[in-house]
Amino acid sequence: MSHSEDGGCVAITKTSSLEWPEDLEYMTGFGNSFSSEALAGALPEGQNNPLFCPFGLYAEQISGTAFTSPRRLNQRSWFYRIRPSVTHEPFQARKPRHDKILSEFNQDNCSFTPNQLRWRPADFPESPTDFIDGMYTMCGAGSSFLRHGFAIHMYAANMSMEGCAFCNADGDFLLVPQTGRLWITTECGRLQVSPGEIVVVPQGFRFSVGLPDGPSRGYVAEVFGTHFQLPDLGPIGANGLASPRDFYVPTAWYEDEAHIGYTIVQKFGGDLFTAKQDFSPFNVVAWHGNYVPYKAKAEGFLPGGATIHACMTPHGPDNTTYEKAIERGEDAGPYKIKDALAFMFESSLLPHICTWSLESPYRDADYYQCWIGLKSHFSTENGDCRQ
Repeated sequence: MSHSEDGGCVAITKTSSLEWPEDLEYMTGFGNSFSSEALAGALPEGQNNPLFCPFGLYAEQISGTAFTSPRRLNQRSWFYRIRPSVTHEPFQARKPRHDKILSEFNQDNCSFTPNQLRWRPADFPESPTDFIDGMYTMCGAGSSFLRHGFAIHMYAANMSMEGCAFCNADGDFLLVPQTGRLWITTECGRLQVSPGEIVVVPQGFRFSVGLPDGPSRGYVAEVFGTHFQLPDLGPIGANGLASPRDFYVPTAWYEDEAHIGYTIVQKFGGDLFTAKQDFSPFNVVAWHGNYVPYKAKAEGFLPGGATIHACMTPHGPDNTTYEKAIERGEDAGPYKIKDALAFMFESSLLPHICTWSLESPYRDADYYQCWIGLKSHFSTENGDCRQ
């Protein structure tokens, strides 16, 4: 029982399992005002915070912008949940401390380099490791405390999150699984995210990551003090880039069982804190608003590594690729690359490279040599540079 303004429902078939249904229903749209209820009549009629909510639920608002932001910028959602999220023990510093997650970047914990950098794919961990412990920061700029900047992380995990949920108080997460599906449970509902898809979990949402295919590896972009937006279309026309209907939003789903000792892990200023409670945070029976997790569907993705090219540092096709292209002469015109997908996280800020990234055994110290063989093809004869 779900609908969205300027959007509709779509059912996505997925592999059958004992834990998740064979298909999940999503709403479509980007930046819409959505509403969803897992139990008919759970949404209050005509108001957000009535004295008595249906079924004895608690009304709770999550704000993605300042409370007084203009309507066109305001992002918030109302949850109607079995128990409020404030019902937990005090947060304590998580032990042991996760030393490879950063949300503030300076010369004390990072380095600058104009060199091109490349890493081979990281191995999967040998010991049980979930998404939280499997994530590590590669680079970033700015500060979550100053509400400006970004961080780029990678993750390699082999275990689903059990009995715990993650909450990022520093910024929005954009996850790109490289191999292995992710089953992401959020307060708004559940999302299956396959390689070739992306998912955004906004700041403040509690979520859990399951690994139905076993080990998973991928990338995470984090932005501080802002939210991801679709770029303006302008001269590329009304139908360019991604369309709002390419984005899927979960429908309401809830748990009502006791979970003694359930742990909330909160990232706050780059450090991790934990709090205990005796119920699942995924107890939202109904919700409405425009501040929601979402995914975007795409096609295939193959496992690979990562590169970083700093501001004004040259880069481009390697020697082998260039030479093969010019050997084809007039037949070198565009052709389709199959079974591969590349993506880029781009920022105007200079990236600080984490120490462990520079010292990583997966870093390719010989990356620069892929361009060394580029030779001159300059010729003044008839303007023809081919040899």
